Order: sequence, then structure tokens, then C-alpha cells
Amino acid sequence: ADLAERQELLKLEALKKDLQKLVKTSDVFTDFKEQVYIDITPSGLRIQIVDKDKRPMFDSGSAELKYYSKRILRGLASVLVQVPNKLSITGHTDAKPFIEIENYGNWELSSDRANAARRVLNLSGVKENKIARVEGFSSSILFNKKDPYAPINRRIAIIVLKQSAADDIEKQ
Repeated sequence: ADLAERQELLKLEALKKDLQKLVKTSDVFTDFKEQVYIDITPSGLRIQIVDKDKRPMFDSGSAELKYYSKRILRGLASVLVQVPNKLSITGHTDAKPFIEIENYGNWELSSDRANAARRVLNLSGVKENKIARVEGFSSSILFNKKDPYAPINRRIAIIVLKQSAADDIEKQ
């Protein structure tokens, strides 16, 4: 990797440490430490907020964020506003077919949830032009492939994009 790429990775590693510290020490995350996963992927720094039994981010079949989910997103936004990188926001569901409303399924739901997360980030100071992509993946990328119905598959992922990944999105 060239120098710029290496410097960018160092910045992402530092950001990862800052976010991990925030999750460990901030009151906002007290009950949610085991629901926030932070790792570095080929696209950038990924923050996943996953559902847990009895503690979902959204009500079943709803794109309305719970009050504590909004607090988590606002907490993350306080750090994300400080980085120049663009963000990608994705919504994911479990494999349970969603049948409450005609012509509305997990694809719509996962997209609507990703957009609900984006709105909270925007209201929390993350500028509109920092968002590179908002997508719903339904259950096409499972967190737990062994159990497609596990709560952990229901999640929002926010990726702090590496420059190369942000460029690729613009090229598409």
C-alpha cells in the first residue's frame, strides 16, 4: 500500500480506539457494550449496532428507532463529525420473511432502517454531504450465517469509508 493509504489506515486505527473508548466509558453505551462491534474492513472502519434478545434497535417490522438506539447513534455522531471521511450506512434484517404489509418486505425495511439511522446522524451534526451511500441489504449478508434468524443479523452498519472506497462509490 502507498503512503497515503498507510496513513489513512493509521487514522482509522486511531478512530477505532477512540470509538472503543467511547463505547467503554460513555454512559450512553452502558447497557449496549455487547451490541456495538467495531472493526476495520477493506472499505474502512465499520461500526455495527446489532439487535439483542429483548433489546432491539427497532420494533419488529418497524423503521422507527427506539429512544436508546437514537442515543447510541447520537453518541457515535459526536465522534463521526470530527472525521473528514464519507460514510456508508447499511441496514440488515434477519431471514424471517416480513409479511405484515403487502409489497413491503425485508428489502424495504432494511433500507428504511438505514435511512432512519442516517436521519439521526444528520440531526446530530453529520452533514448531508458526508453520506456517500445508504442501502438496505435485507438478509443477503448475515452476521450469523449458522442462524439466519438470530437477532444479531438485525443491525445497522456505519462504515467510515477509506478514500478509495468513497471514490469507488462515486465512480459507480
